[in-house]
Amino acid sequence: MSRRPTPVLLAAALLSVGLAGCSAAPTARPAAPPEPPKVTTPAPRVPAGTAPQETFAVGVRQVKLNRDGDRPLPVTLWYPARGEAGGTPAQGATAADGRFPVVMFSHGLNGRPADYAELLTRWAAAGFVVAAPTFPHTSRGADGNVLDVLNQPADVSYALDNVLALDGKAGDPLHGRLATDRVAAAGHSAGGVTTIGLFTAGRDERLDAGVVFAGTALGVGTAFAGAAAPQLFVHGEADEVVDYAAGKAVYDAVPWPKAMLSLPKGDHGRALLTDGAALRVVSDTTLEFLRWTLYGDAAARDRLPADATRGNLATLDDHL
Repeated sequence: MSRRPTPVLLAAALLSVGLAGCSAAPTARPAAPPEPPKVTTPAPRVPAGTAPQETFAVGVRQVKLNRDGDRPLPVTLWYPARGEAGGTPAQGATAADGRFPVVMFSHGLNGRPADYAELLTRWAAAGFVVAAPTFPHTSRGADGNVLDVLNQPADVSYALDNVLALDGKAGDPLHGRLATDRVAAAGHSAGGVTTIGLFTAGRDERLDAGVVFAGTALGVGTAFAGAAAPQLFVHGEADEVVDYAAGKAVYDAVPWPKAMLSLPKGDHGRALLTDGAALRVVSDTTLEFLRWTLYGDAAARDRLPADATRGNLATLDDHL
């Protein structure tokens, strides 16, 4: 289990980041990162394999969780399902045959998992189970306490405990369908902070890889720890909320195999996650990364640079 980060850690810095209300104010650049720890294992950690070649239909369901009795964490699950691919996700659809890796996704401040459905359903259709908690204080309609972001890595670890337990729960729709030893974390903005925290102050050793959209390390630090876990950063160079340089500074501190997809015209969210051609580049690149890190698919790794630079909408700094 991961450790809960101390809420006072860089609290004032978090407030200045502009995450609250997705403020357009530019962020201050963080101090130079500390010397990173040594890599402890090669990556990816999963055995070599091949990701599914087919496109699946997508099912969706909700699981109600509550950590410590006072942190409600409803989790939306998108998963590969039986049926014709390409349609609207079906509530409670029968899961497809097979065992599928799990990706834990963290939404941004004032967001909800459904805001990211266009991207996350693409991941599910490609053969991943995506689990996205709705956080108790930073979701839309909550009290907007930005400092609670520092409690969210532990929320994700708790949600992961319960999601993985579904694989062994007789009668559950996902019984026997989860590759419980192949897990990644991903998140956008405040969810990117949460994701970084899962590899630093709140390291969850079950995680094999991370995807950080428009994230910063303010509050969780850059002391990446534990077994090597490849990281993919995605950031718009015109981000008006989390300065591109702040995200790049965290990326530079990662001591493991890593890559950074940069969108010269990308802003904080729309161009990254919902804007047509840019979304296709982000979706294709993140999928190849997840196929490599969670299925051990070397061919996906080889395709990643071409997918990232298709259409000249992005550049890729590649150290995978």
